[in-house]
Amino acid sequence: MTLLPAVELTTGSIPDATVIWLHGLGADGNDFAPIVPELQLPKNAQVRFLFPHAPSIPVTVNGGYVMPAWFDILEMEIDRKVDSRQLVSSAEKIRLFIDREIERGINSKRILLAGFSQGGAVAYHLSLTYDKPLGGLLAMSTYFATSDIIEVSDANKALPIAIQHGTFDPVVPENLGQKAAATLSEWGYVVRYQNYPMEHSVCPQQIDHISEWFVERLGM
Repeated sequence: MTLLPAVELTTGSIPDATVIWLHGLGADGNDFAPIVPELQLPKNAQVRFLFPHAPSIPVTVNGGYVMPAWFDILEMEIDRKVDSRQLVSSAEKIRLFIDREIERGINSKRILLAGFSQGGAVAYHLSLTYDKPLGGLLAMSTYFATSDIIEVSDANKALPIAIQHGTFDPVVPENLGQKAAATLSEWGYVVRYQNYPMEHSVCPQQIDHISEWFVERLGM
């Protein structure tokens, strides 16, 4: 299996940490790349940011229209019916990026996964099943699509998790973010939950909180 194409940015010449950031439905890796300078990370930050591009596939809820997607969405019900097989397959494709970062000398505990909407659903599955301890998961405006089938890795049973959601989100209702937080809390995870008066997007206050979380998790 070959690596998906991706946008790669670094905040220093010798990265000692990596953030792998997954976009939402219909977007690509360029969607979140502009956020890196807005994070205003410390000047000494040596972070590699990877923004993979999802492949283009037909999406059922969009009339079968072919667009960048991590998996097919079959029904837009409150809990969503998705193609779990495709979701798991996408997680395996992103797993290769983590493996490569470790090969490049990055400690697995200094690798963070971030995902928005569809990308967050993939990030949930991958981060909780990866066989080495990761540094954390940032789940934005998303849902835990594989909670009923996932087998959590012992290596990430204490994974730090931050969940962020818009209170007026018409695409992924906030109760799906709250449901994910409740499930993970029941499983023993310590979850940081934050919401914002916005729809299915990212706001300036949230960017500040993302930056703070990155700095906290990576000890910058």
